[in-house]
Amino acid sequence: MFEKILIANRGEIALRILRACRELGIKTVAVHSEADTEAKYVRLADESVCIGPASSTLSYLNVPAIISAAEVTDAEAIHPGYGFLSENADFGERVEQSGFVFIGPRPETIRLMGDKVSAKGAMKAAGVPCVPGSEGALPDDPKEIVKIARAIGYPVIIKAAGGGGGRGMRVVHTEAALHNAVTTTRAEAQAAFGNPVVYMEKFLENPRHVEIQVLADQHGNAVYLGERDCSMQRRHQKVIEEAPAPGIDRKLIAQVGERCAEACRKIGYRGAGTFEFLFENGEFYFIEMNTRVQVEHPVTELITGIDIVQAQIRIAAGEKLWFRQRDIEFRGHAVECRINAEDPFKFTPSPGRITNWHTPGGPGVRVDSHVYNGYMVPPHYDSMIGKLITYGDTRDQAIRRMRIALSEMMVEGIKTNIPLHQTLMLDPRFIEGGTSIHYLEHKLADRSEVKE
Repeated sequence: MFEKILIANRGEIALRILRACRELGIKTVAVHSEADTEAKYVRLADESVCIGPASSTLSYLNVPAIISAAEVTDAEAIHPGYGFLSENADFGERVEQSGFVFIGPRPETIRLMGDKVSAKGAMKAAGVPCVPGSEGALPDDPKEIVKIARAIGYPVIIKAAGGGGGRGMRVVHTEAALHNAVTTTRAEAQAAFGNPVVYMEKFLENPRHVEIQVLADQHGNAVYLGERDCSMQRRHQKVIEEAPAPGIDRKLIAQVGERCAEACRKIGYRGAGTFEFLFENGEFYFIEMNTRVQVEHPVTELITGIDIVQAQIRIAAGEKLWFRQRDIEFRGHAVECRINAEDPFKFTPSPGRITNWHTPGGPGVRVDSHVYNGYMVPPHYDSMIGKLITYGDTRDQAIRRMRIALSEMMVEGIKTNIPLHQTLMLDPRFIEGGTSIHYLEHKLADRSEVKE
C-alpha cells in the first residue's frame, strides 16, 4: 500500500479522497490554488503545496506544478478526483513517466474511451448495446452523409468524437438541415476539443440516463456495482441522482452490467469507471464511458456498502479485487442532491462568504462537503459546494428523508439551489420515478412561462 498520495483536485472530492486515505493509513498531500489556501482539506492534509494563482489553468490544470509538488513531498501516487485532469491521458502518462502511480486507468485506455468513435467501436466488439448510428466518423462526402442519415432515420444527432459535458452536439430533424449541422459541429469540435471528427446517432426522443458503475483490477477481474438513474438534468448537467434506477427489471440490469464487466476485461480496464447509457422503451444504448470516479458515487456506496474511492486506491496499489460479483448485495435506495452556489431557478452563480452553515443529520443522511461557517465560495470554479445524500430501505423512505434533510439544511450569505431540490422532492412525476432527461428542462420552461 502507498505511504503518501497527492490529491490533484479541490472541493468536496479532495476532502473525500483525503478521508479515504486517512482510513487506509495513508499520508496526504493537498495541492491548492491561492484561492483555496483556507480550504478545510488543505488544513487537514499532512502536507500542502500552493501550485498557482486562482485560475485553474495556472493551478489545477498546471501539470508541471503538480508533478513538482509530488516530487518535493515524496508522494508515491496521484489521485486526480473528477474534472480537471482526471480524464486527461497525457497527464496520466506524465505522472507515470515521472515515476508516480496514476490512480486511474492506463493512459491508453483513457484515450480509447475518451474518443467517442473508438469507444463505441470497443463497446460493440464487447457486446455492449449501442445507439444505432454511423460506423465510425462521418465521411467528407455530403451524399454519403445523407445516405447514413436516411438509413438511421430522423431525427439524428451529430456528436463530436472528442466532446463531453453536453458540448459538441446538434440535433437534426430534416435532411435540409443536415449539411449545415455537420459543418457547424465540426467547426465547434475543432475549436473546443482540437478534434474535428464527428459521428452520427439516432436521436432518442425521451430517454432516461442510466449508468453502470464498474470496478476492475490489474489482474483481469471486473465487477459491476449496479446502476444509477441520473435523468434529472439541466443543460446536460446532473442535478439529482439515485440508485437503483426505479422501474427497470433487475434481470436486464444484471445482463447489461455483466456485459460492462466483460468489456472491462476485454479492454484491460483498471480502476473505477462508469458506463453511461440512454434507456428508452426497455432498451439500453451506450453513449460514453467515464474513466474516473463520478460525482454521484455515494449513492452506489450506500446501496452496496463498498467504498469506491478506497477501491480505486487499493487497485492502483496492485491489489486484486477482494470480492466477486456474487458477493455484491444491493440493499435499499439512495438519493443525492447536488448543492450548488447559484440562484435556484435562474441558475446564476452566487459566490461569496457563507455566514451560516448548518448541515442536517439523522438516520440515513450523508453530507459530502468541504464547506464550513465563514467559508468564501470562490468565483473561479464549478458552483457545487456539496452533496446531500439520503438512504432508506425503500425509495419512498429515501425521498422522505431527503425532504427532511433539505428542510434542516441552512446556508446563508449566498444563494443555493436548495429550493429547487425541495420543489423536485414534491414533484409527482419524480415521486413516480422514471422521468426522461428532458423533464426538468420542460418543467423549468413551463415555470418561466407562468411567471411571465
